[in-house]
Amino acid sequence: MRILFIGDIVGEPGRRVVGKLVPRLREELGADVVIANGENAAGGSGITVKTAAEIFAAGVDLMTTGDHLWDQKEVTTLLQSEPRFLRPINYPPGTAGQGSTVLQLSNQAPLAVVNVQGRTFMENLENPFRALQAELPRLRAITPLIFIDIHAEATSEKIALARMVDGQASAVVGTHTHVQTADEQIFPGGTAYLTDAGFTGPHESVLGREIQPVIRRFLTNAPQRFEVASGRVLLQGALVEVDSNTGRALSIRRISEAAPAS
Repeated sequence: MRILFIGDIVGEPGRRVVGKLVPRLREELGADVVIANGENAAGGSGITVKTAAEIFAAGVDLMTTGDHLWDQKEVTTLLQSEPRFLRPINYPPGTAGQGSTVLQLSNQAPLAVVNVQGRTFMENLENPFRALQAELPRLRAITPLIFIDIHAEATSEKIALARMVDGQASAVVGTHTHVQTADEQIFPGGTAYLTDAGFTGPHESVLGREIQPVIRRFLTNAPQRFEVASGRVLLQGALVEVDSNTGRALSIRRISEAAPAS
């Protein structure tokens, strides 16, 4: 099985490049499933019903999220009614939505996907390590193919979590920092790992936002409006190939594709 994972989609430029590139990449890379982190898809902060529909229409099979989950009030509708939409699994019991799901793919074994959020330098949710320890045995009783998006700030937290689940998950790929790392590898137990998939959107920017307002904020500490930038749009992520029988990763490579000329 080949899994194409797309790093944080930022605003309209990110949605646009997903729409243009995902159909082609799916065919060229032989991807059986496409997963994307969509928490910044609506104006660079949060996600709406309309922006989610646009991303699904482009060929994304499932969306994960993170700490900007609640930035758009419409997200409650997605959490309550969209089975292809995940929020971090380590929210307290009773929170709307789901933190994991099992995708039934045609001519493929089922693929379980888990979304989990770190706590270091972030909102203090339930313990992500404990949440995965509780969830993975349930999922492994269904399928050996398990993909985890860990949305976290601290590299150490991402690596520690991935090392803990080595051999229990097919892949652990990080999101949130918007900076693609160069540490793709397969751990001894067969789990593919990448600290951060990068982001999908305008890279002539500061993490997807216009440059000068961010600089002014650092210079003056005065509030600024951080609009989504527009230049040099890239789709970033990772392609993971997994043995469908064992769930062990066979390969992982980074993806960074420029938007085609309009």
